[in-house]
Amino acid sequence: MIILGLTGSIGMGKSTTAAMFAAEGVPVNDADAVVHELYRGKAVALVGAAFPQAIVDGIVDRNRLSAAVLGDPVALKRLEAIVHPLVREAETEFLARHRAAGTPLVVLDIPLLFEVGAEGRVDRIAVVSVPADVQRARVLARPGMTVEKFETILAKQVPDAEKRARADFVIDTARGLEPARRDVVRIIGELTGDGPA
Repeated sequence: MIILGLTGSIGMGKSTTAAMFAAEGVPVNDADAVVHELYRGKAVALVGAAFPQAIVDGIVDRNRLSAAVLGDPVALKRLEAIVHPLVREAETEFLARHRAAGTPLVVLDIPLLFEVGAEGRVDRIAVVSVPADVQRARVLARPGMTVEKFETILAKQVPDAEKRARADFVIDTARGLEPARRDVVRIIGELTGDGPA
């Protein structure tokens, strides 16, 4: 089984690209979706013990949690120590399930793949990318996003040029959905031997 790590900075179109892999029949483990699930279940008590202000109606309120850790490296480390092992546990279960089923290719959608040093957990890496001006316009169009918030997020991420240089594949979503989908199909073919190398 080949494990493809899918990553990309904020606003690059990674979620859309992950959905394209899924639409082509490739199982995708979405780290963000796993966190969403954890914030409604397994992680609630643990996060609540460390950040009681972040619990609303028995689930973790992501906005409140974000406010509690933004700009506080110690609080962020405490949160990561709670969440990362649970995310890894879900990932391990996903991989074991597909390995047992004989799945030829799976995608681990890891937003901070390089930042958390996850390169060793995957066989190949695909980076979703767009030019900086496109990224900025996309992100600043999001509800509640500010220039300051955007710059804080960017400062924590490995620069896009470095991600591109370290990737096996680059998927440029600035050209539109169809070219991106063609890239996805080409990558699947290359990795599974079902298409032109």
